[in-house]
Amino acid sequence: MRIALISDIHGNLEALQTVLADIDQRIDVKAGDRIWCLGDIIGYGPNPVECVELVAQRCDWSLLGNHDYAALYEPTNFNSAAEKAAYWTREQFEAETQRDAGRGSRLWEFLGKLRVRVKEGPFLAVHGSPRKPINEYIFPEDGFKKQRMQPIFDRFEWICLVGHTHVPGVFTTEDFLTPENPDHMQDRTFQFREGEKVIVNPGSVGQPRDTIPLASYAIMDVGDRPTSVNFIRIPYDIDAVKAKIFSIEKLDNWLGERLTQGR
Repeated sequence: MRIALISDIHGNLEALQTVLADIDQRIDVKAGDRIWCLGDIIGYGPNPVECVELVAQRCDWSLLGNHDYAALYEPTNFNSAAEKAAYWTREQFEAETQRDAGRGSRLWEFLGKLRVRVKEGPFLAVHGSPRKPINEYIFPEDGFKKQRMQPIFDRFEWICLVGHTHVPGVFTTEDFLTPENPDHMQDRTFQFREGEKVIVNPGSVGQPRDTIPLASYAIMDVGDRPTSVNFIRIPYDIDAVKAKIFSIEKLDNWLGERLTQGR
């Protein structure tokens, strides 16, 4: 079995469609392969309704991210651009409910049932961290801080799956391994080892922040036991997304410009 991991779509429909099309070339859900979403389907981007609908259709489940939470309830600790985007995002679901009560109800119901954490076999999946599953960031530089990371590693058994930082890679108990460094991973693939705890971040589909403006996701090979995770980067139509953002008065143009910078 293979499991595709997507995260941090942030209302970027072009990126999501491109990633799902690529996933369809690599795995076979009809044969039992799966797609998991680690949260933040919405926020920032111009197509929140369409992205939620696609994730609901294509993924086995999705986690609740901090931007999903913001649209459902209230944004907390957001900068001005993110806060405005959260309120605008909520307005889109409210408007959709006015246009089509049935569709709107299904979308709200899906968002309302997003889980904070999912435990499946050897995997614990959370959006932020196993300590604070919605909001805590685990940054690449934290990989070198044993005092900070040890309490986080103590909260899961083997493999933890996270999003939130928009930076792909693997945390071991000693380091952060980025797939961009060939010394870390051969062919952008990390091999799981029994007994070695790791935290896997597939990166962001819709808003990468590692200075590489390509959609990011990952595919795990899981047979009788997890064997490896492969990190994948693909281009998508950034200009189309920027044009949409620029056309929406309540979305800050900076949210479009940052896409071209991978920030």
